[in-house]
Amino acid sequence: MIKRYTGVEMGAIWSEARRYQSWLEVELAAAEAMAEAGIIPVEAARELRASASFDVERIEEIERTTQHDVIAFTTAVAERVGPAARWLHFGLTSSDVVDTAQALQMRDACDVIVKGIAGLMDAVRARAAEHRHTPMIGRTHGVHAEPMTFGLKLALWYAELQRDLERLLRAREVVSVGKLSGAVGTFAHLDPAIEAHVCERLGLQPAPVASQVIQRDRHAELMCALAITAASLEKFAVEIRGLQKTEIGEVEEPFAKGQKGSSAMPHKRNPIGCEQITGLARLLRANAGAALENVALWHERDISHSSVERVILPDSFIALDHMLRRFTRIVQGMVVYPERMRENLERSRGVVFSGTVLLELARRGVSREQAYEWVQRNAMRSFAEQRDFKTLLLSDADLVRLLPSDDLHRAFDLAEQLRNVDAIFSRVFGGTAAAAPRRTAAEVRG
Repeated sequence: MIKRYTGVEMGAIWSEARRYQSWLEVELAAAEAMAEAGIIPVEAARELRASASFDVERIEEIERTTQHDVIAFTTAVAERVGPAARWLHFGLTSSDVVDTAQALQMRDACDVIVKGIAGLMDAVRARAAEHRHTPMIGRTHGVHAEPMTFGLKLALWYAELQRDLERLLRAREVVSVGKLSGAVGTFAHLDPAIEAHVCERLGLQPAPVASQVIQRDRHAELMCALAITAASLEKFAVEIRGLQKTEIGEVEEPFAKGQKGSSAMPHKRNPIGCEQITGLARLLRANAGAALENVALWHERDISHSSVERVILPDSFIALDHMLRRFTRIVQGMVVYPERMRENLERSRGVVFSGTVLLELARRGVSREQAYEWVQRNAMRSFAEQRDFKTLLLSDADLVRLLPSDDLHRAFDLAEQLRNVDAIFSRVFGGTAAAAPRRTAAEVRG
């Protein structure tokens, strides 16, 4: 069963209290590592672990005077600790704490997104299996192309979500690094062993080299991974929106009892969830652009990135978490109209089999150019005269001279067109895909 998230978990990760708690975790881990190395008294590290705490309102009160958040934090913690507080933040610079702690938040936030992607993949896979053999028309340029199945469309989504998941997991690893190398990354006051010890305790990797900050190409990679995932959701949402158009009417996002679509038109059932996802994807793309701007800092560090990250990191994670939960519900409740899919498939009077007829003529020695001309002229007549394409072909002397009627009929066999659907499903889902029983050719043709 898919776990449904309320968003509270993600919001808590990016709360002020969680931010300061993460700072404190880094500070205490550093104090204990230094105590084990004999740099500070062991009793001081124990006292810090036992007494160190903070009050968010007090930190904010001090910051109004200091105009420095880390100093306000350490001052507020020191007020609760006593003499041992002189060993708090010993040998560290602000970014040692802030960047390492932020890595903890990003790592935990990635874990929530990973769960969300996995839940959506489960929902997509279930609906793909349900509609593995549900025929519909494929469209290119918005125009009827050739037959496909709705399950194949969903299998395509699943494969893309797999890539999104892999990107997110790689980015999680890239940002799960810490640094305690000091003001310009030289370990002038603490040895690399202290950094390694702290990072091991926190479940991070030490950055091989840093300036005063962890380099922001890491954060940019993460933000791009989030933005690409959001773009995937937008792509899927736009597809549902397109298929929900009245003129198409093949799929609808769920519309709950009591839901209203318009203040003026009671009949409206609008794809508002998919439209919301489309809009939020724009926000994540913009935030990814801001993250790329953060890569270039002056010399060993400035703080032009800091104010940006306070907005784009929580906003992007919270927005994507919401998008994943919302779209999972849309996929689970999505209303599919197979009869309308069949109706639309047949609306173009068989011209969607023109490619197969072209190949049959080529097999019989007709040049591609000549075969194309014969098939196209009948397709154009079908459009212009609103006549059945196959009937026109059967009355075309050039074609029937080379293509017997039985072979021509086979060129319009929908089951033959879709014979490799199961092979594609096997490539996407492997042996674990829940399989809908394969229909016979007669069932597919209706």
